[in-house]
Amino acid sequence: MVSNKNKKIYFLSDFHLGAPNYNSSLEREKKIVAFLTSIQEDAAEIFIDGDIFDFWYEYKTTVPKGYVRLLGKLAELTDGGIKVHVFTGNHDMWMSGYFEKELNIPVYHNPKTFTWGSKKFLIGHGDGLGPGDHGFKFIKKIFRNKLCQWLFGQLHPSWGMGLANYLSRKSREKTGTSDEVFFGEKEWLIIYCREMLAKEHFDYFIFGHRHLPIDHRLSETSRYINLGDWIRYFTYATFDGSDVVLHTWKD
Repeated sequence: MVSNKNKKIYFLSDFHLGAPNYNSSLEREKKIVAFLTSIQEDAAEIFIDGDIFDFWYEYKTTVPKGYVRLLGKLAELTDGGIKVHVFTGNHDMWMSGYFEKELNIPVYHNPKTFTWGSKKFLIGHGDGLGPGDHGFKFIKKIFRNKLCQWLFGQLHPSWGMGLANYLSRKSREKTGTSDEVFFGEKEWLIIYCREMLAKEHFDYFIFGHRHLPIDHRLSETSRYINLGDWIRYFTYATFDGSDVVLHTWKD
């Protein structure tokens, strides 16, 4: 639980560092680092709910070039005793030990339950949950297959990273502006949350992936929070021990 009443738990998601180009990614990375610095004094824990990178793959002895400002800040936070949690997203699902070893950050590949005091949370990235999107769910199974990951690792990083960045760019083009529209009760993640509520109670469902800040009441005692992104909205959520609030950060 949040043991110090002056401390908060922070949630943020969807940085997509590396996209769409080096300069805009670097500017975004600097904003994220500035935000993490600004919360350093009152953060009890920090959750990053996926898609930190637009693409990430850990070769046996190689990690993607760049992002040293963010990685250094995360190391500073954990070295200072702040617990950081990371969920993989659909763009950076191929994390395989680097964050755990170098940054002392646990990495989760599926939604996970957390409880603070009397409040129960289900936290994750949000990709592949709920009905529909069968094409992506099929591709996700392939990407999570250990043999497929090993085969990709046999590609030279120049070829592998180039191919992955091309596919990520095509994925964004296909999505277009659909993530700007809120579909209400037809939202796949809202349907998923209601399915989970039918099985057990959660006070809060906190997800990313959707790129749209959402605070949706599921019942009198349960809410679905989507964290938006750090591309267009610069939004995050806090939990102070009693309530979750969605915020917009202004540099």
